[in-house]
Amino acid sequence: MTEAILKGFGLGLILALSVGPVIFTILKQSINNGYRGGFSFVAGVWVSDIFLVVLSNTFSQLVTDALEFRSTIGYVGSIFLIGMGIYFVFFKKVKMSGEDGSMTPTFSRSDFMKVFLSGFFINTLNPSVILFWLVNATAFAANHSLWQRVLIFSVCLGLNMIADIIKVLMAGKIRQKLNAQNISVINKISGTILMLFGAALIYGLLFLKQQQG
Repeated sequence: MTEAILKGFGLGLILALSVGPVIFTILKQSINNGYRGGFSFVAGVWVSDIFLVVLSNTFSQLVTDALEFRSTIGYVGSIFLIGMGIYFVFFKKVKMSGEDGSMTPTFSRSDFMKVFLSGFFINTLNPSVILFWLVNATAFAANHSLWQRVLIFSVCLGLNMIADIIKVLMAGKIRQKLNAQNISVINKISGTILMLFGAALIYGLLFLKQQQG
């Protein structure tokens, strides 16, 4: 049991400290839309991770077959990231409800659903995330019982969720010192980062295709 907990902790630490489009979007949503925006986004990421963990452990062959369409998934994910980046850079407007221009963003139920779905799809359409869960699920299945794997991935996901909550809370503290102009700049920086990630993913897919060809 102790071994399973330690392995889950190590795996969760790797996931929590990994740098990718998700972490930048967590910070952007938290700063731009407050705690509700940040938690809406990470909730989508959490549901995606749980979905992929269950799928990888229960239907590993299905996930392996899906990875044969890795290029297609990668291109769709890249287009999604670039599209979000373009929106944040050129079209996203900061909505303020404070009369003094303070950072009091409006956030409706429809906004919650849109942010939640963006978190889910950014995570799910990332081939490296799918591969991460599949590789680890396959590796642990070789010499760990079902209960041990449940414990490993539960600890991993739990640690990652705690890390995400901390990121949202830290960004929320920063948000209180920002105004609409600062948030607009952050949107453009975050959007540019998302576009760069999307472009890098497309480049990687094209390079891999060239190598295989």
